[in-house]
Amino acid sequence: MKKNPKILLVRFSSIGDIVLTSALVRCLHLQLEAEIHFLTKLSFKSIVAYNPHVSKVVTIDKKVNEVGALLKSERYDMVIDLHQNIRSLIVKFYLLGIPVRRLRKLSLLKWVLSTLKKNWLPDIHIVDRYFETAKVLGVENDGQGLEFFIPTAEELSPEQKEEFLIPRSDSYLALVTGAAHATKRLPPDRLLALIEALDCPVVLLGGKEDMDVASFIMENCERRQEVINLCGKLTLLQSAAMVRDAAVVVTHDTGLMHVAAAFKKPIISVWGNTVPSFGMTPYYPEGIKKGEIFEVKGLGCRPCSHIGYESCPKKHFQCMRGHSVEKIALSAKQWWRADS
Repeated sequence: MKKNPKILLVRFSSIGDIVLTSALVRCLHLQLEAEIHFLTKLSFKSIVAYNPHVSKVVTIDKKVNEVGALLKSERYDMVIDLHQNIRSLIVKFYLLGIPVRRLRKLSLLKWVLSTLKKNWLPDIHIVDRYFETAKVLGVENDGQGLEFFIPTAEELSPEQKEEFLIPRSDSYLALVTGAAHATKRLPPDRLLALIEALDCPVVLLGGKEDMDVASFIMENCERRQEVINLCGKLTLLQSAAMVRDAAVVVTHDTGLMHVAAAFKKPIISVWGNTVPSFGMTPYYPEGIKKGEIFEVKGLGCRPCSHIGYESCPKKHFQCMRGHSVEKIALSAKQWWRADS
């Protein structure tokens, strides 16, 4: 590999998976003095657009051929494919002759665990599997964890903070209400019970798809005066800033969990149909561990998928309904005190 190589890194989606690439992006840039271009979907551009280790973000709406000519013109020295899907394979055909390093995806082993309940997965986090793709280049993990960059102009303005009654930094708990699939989310009544078990200001975070759940909470919560509902009201970067400024983050297995890890926040993560063995737990710098992982163990049906479903295949949903919200709330309180 020549000095100052130009490298195309490919990860199309989604929020958490892209955030998890940030450690490798940093090390590629700093250790190789590489020029990093990042290929992703347009809807996720803001996750990498402000990263100082990324020289250029190339985006697609649906198909790689939207940027095929551009990719050819860039004359890359290497492609690092951290997605391993049909779209990323198509990239290869536009860049014939250029070395490609691909993520070891472990899809078969995840299927074995989900279907046969045999755990043959290696004990390795996906961040470290990302680094395996660059091992041939001599790039090593610097142990500094993840990064997430938010320009001031993309945060809530002082007027917006006043409008939403945003508490000062480190004085509230951020509760991430959503996740991509229903089987990764606490049901609305359990979220409500969790909030009732807390004794601190709570900020609800989520997208437009989480607005109905947030409305249910606000309509039924006895301590609604201490709850601020921001679901569906913020951009991704504004939500990330709210996570950054929280004292503690309670979250499902979802993208903002990894954003919280990038900001080294105490994370109370609540797991449903997925399991930590898939290698997607909060990733902190070496020597740092904040928070606690909650999962209902001993269920013969779990994990039922490495992704998720829109309803429990077994109809009982014990992987989420079986959680003790009192224990989750207690852990949040303890980490609030420990980190203050």
